[in-house]
Amino acid sequence: MSLLMNYEDQRFTRIAQMVFEEQLRRDPGLESQMDERRRKMMYDDVVYNLSFLMTSVYFSDGRIFEGYARWLYELLCNLMKDLDRDRIMEIMTGHYRIMSEILADHAPEILTGDELGKAAEYLDLAIAVTTEAVTDIELSTSFSEGDYYDIRKAYLDALLRSRTKNAHEIIRDARKQGVPLEHIYEKILRKVMHEIGELWHRNVITVDREHYATSVTQTAMSGFFDEIFESPRKNRTLIACAVGSELHEMGIRMLSDMFEYQGWDTFYLGAALPGQAVVEAIGEHKPDLVALSVTMPPYLADCERVVKAIRAAHPGVKIAVGGQAFDTTDELWKKWDIDFYSPSAGELLRWAHKTFAA
Repeated sequence: MSLLMNYEDQRFTRIAQMVFEEQLRRDPGLESQMDERRRKMMYDDVVYNLSFLMTSVYFSDGRIFEGYARWLYELLCNLMKDLDRDRIMEIMTGHYRIMSEILADHAPEILTGDELGKAAEYLDLAIAVTTEAVTDIELSTSFSEGDYYDIRKAYLDALLRSRTKNAHEIIRDARKQGVPLEHIYEKILRKVMHEIGELWHRNVITVDREHYATSVTQTAMSGFFDEIFESPRKNRTLIACAVGSELHEMGIRMLSDMFEYQGWDTFYLGAALPGQAVVEAIGEHKPDLVALSVTMPPYLADCERVVKAIRAAHPGVKIAVGGQAFDTTDELWKKWDIDFYSPSAGELLRWAHKTFAA
């Protein structure tokens, strides 16, 4: 029992050192991410983790270590901003498994069988709460409100846990269950990706997680292409793009897909498109409507220049603008020579339906 309460005992420090070395051996990538400061912090954390576990065992109270594991995970997420929450979860759950193995192999002479059983049980609890904590994050009110919250949350959780196959299945199943395609795009995918952007902005997730979520969502959208392009044609044409140096294209691509689904012929020109290229594309395809998207405020000036260039070269074409950048302005679009500002694909579709009803 002395090991349980005497954390300077050489047997205790020997086990801590074994756990530390085994974790680095099993996870070479982790060692490459550790400078000397982080190595020392990691070893100190191993000692601290064992001390909490031993205290929990001593008092036969699993909640002590369970609560500690949950607190530790969030602390590490805040301290190690360059690592994704999912990556930190992998590190910590692997750490708890190593602790369990080392204790089982090297502590029987200093812990009773009952104590070893409790240690294993409490480490399993720590693994469970740490795994759950990956998606146990504060979400925005706008994300939580409205229809299909359960589907949105399940899809977001799959993205945060790197479960690509599960994410695709969630979206496919939603469509099979009768969720309209417009709602999948507008009320599920768009809102999830907006939340992903907010989580990155709050430094809750890393940029690589945001890019991963974008890639998975683009692939999920591509699964509906057959259905989208089977729609009867309306003899209307849309050109859509993100202008200037804007690289964020998810929203404008969703809009393009929804117009295609409604029977329009769409020319989605992608992101970071020069203004002159937009003007030339209009001359080639003779669209009824041009939709321009801006996500980052620094590119609003680029968008304004493109609007002016379009008006000068093609005064008769309808122009719509949208994107998150406009949310930061005092209704800036009212000062531009455009036909419609739309905060969402759905609103632009409704406006286009009325405007081009003839």
